[in-house]
Amino acid sequence: MTESKSELPVRSAGARKRARLTAEIRRQTGIDEAMIERLVRRFYARAGADDLLGPIFAAHVADWEAHIARMCAFWSSVALMTGHYHGQPMQAHMPLALAPEHFDRWLGLFEETARETCPPEAAAHFIDRARRIADSLEMGVVANRGDIPARRHSSAVVRPHRTHGGGA
Repeated sequence: MTESKSELPVRSAGARKRARLTAEIRRQTGIDEAMIERLVRRFYARAGADDLLGPIFAAHVADWEAHIARMCAFWSSVALMTGHYHGQPMQAHMPLALAPEHFDRWLGLFEETARETCPPEAAAHFIDRARRIADSLEMGVVANRGDIPARRHSSAVVRPHRTHGGGA
């Protein structure tokens, strides 16, 4: 398909806007791709070993490196607005037998890992988005079963903690 000249500036303007937003988030939070990978790897190591979450991952993740790469792209898109992820997380979670305690445990582990892995501003940024994701996925999965749940995670404001384990 051939693009007209009038369509090209719109795409370029969109790409420039995304790049400016990404740069601003990076400046405000210190988040970069290396931090995302550290967070994702630490979180999934914990989730895979968790008594509640581990069996779900063991049953559905055959290639951990591919999953980690996909999750790094996802969090890059979510946290930095890079557009690296092109999947459909809702569809991926629909067939799983997930209950509220799974979402609570996922979120608890993620928040703990973010606070230990990231500087306070970055951890708060990740946690805010994780809470929104948990609500969205939980609502979608439960609504697909015929129930209408209330938001449970994303209503609280996340404030940076001033103590953390550093970004190493």
